[in-house]
Amino acid sequence: MAEWRAALTAALVLALGTGATAQEFPSRPVRAISNQSAGGLSDIFMRALGEELHKRWGQPVIVENRPGGSQNIGVRACQDAAPDGYTICILYSDALVYNPHLFKSLPFDEKGVRPVTNLFYLIQTLVVNSSLRVKTVYELIAFSKDKPGTLSYLTAAPPLALYMEKLKEEKGADWVRVPFRGGGEAMNAVLSGSTPIALLGEGNVAEQIRAGTMTSLVMLNNLKSPNFPEVPTLSETGYKGPASRAWFGLFTPAAVPAGIVEKIWKDVAAVIASPEFRERHLSARSLVPAVNTPQEFASEIEANRREAAQVVKDAGLIPQ
Repeated sequence: MAEWRAALTAALVLALGTGATAQEFPSRPVRAISNQSAGGLSDIFMRALGEELHKRWGQPVIVENRPGGSQNIGVRACQDAAPDGYTICILYSDALVYNPHLFKSLPFDEKGVRPVTNLFYLIQTLVVNSSLRVKTVYELIAFSKDKPGTLSYLTAAPPLALYMEKLKEEKGADWVRVPFRGGGEAMNAVLSGSTPIALLGEGNVAEQIRAGTMTSLVMLNNLKSPNFPEVPTLSETGYKGPASRAWFGLFTPAAVPAGIVEKIWKDVAAVIASPEFRERHLSARSLVPAVNTPQEFASEIEANRREAAQVVKDAGLIPQ
């Protein structure tokens, strides 16, 4: 009986302590790790979100960029942070969804970070240098057959590469994938015509599409773009393969108390629910709000990982 009472007392103390911590959180500045470099999409978004959270929390949110290592460095930094809620992390989907299938070993544990909420999906598009004078995917395929051995494409996302390789196999297209070395180099390669085809986030190429230097042929994740509604989605072109669902999500170290995770989620969801915030920081950047609960986000990640395993297998990619 004494042992039972001691255990009950300990449980009550722990529960009360966790609740108090959640109620008091935050009482000092919060660090936000991004696994992209300064000026990247997640860096810009996290600073905007942090400004709004500052108003709610009365504490600043300080962004810390941890790029590199195929985005694994940022995930490791998130995992290794103190599990007290004072480190939150905005992480790109590929690091948690594809990297477990692309690397023989990872510098982090897949369960080392705790999902808080999905933040947004990227609208991704297939673009070409407008000098090719093609307007559809099928015109591009025909062009490649007429100009064999002359076309190359680039993308950082395995499912998008798989899309191009399936078209090559099924439709007899003629193109080759070249290494992706970064967003700046990718843009220069497409604009110069040295690599005239790219599969990238719409937000990265919207200005070029509007200026007429690039032509968007299809939206690759079956998300209709509000900025370019005339451009078809993958399903509208008849493609039946997997559509890329690239996202940026919010995480904490795994052992952060549930009460604090719940508070962070609710406050972030309230900020993103604001029409003004959504228009300025999401829609204007070709991003689609994707806020869900911690439990829903965890389930989404698991489903994404299962799909990623099949994509990597179908693409014939060998873990490095």
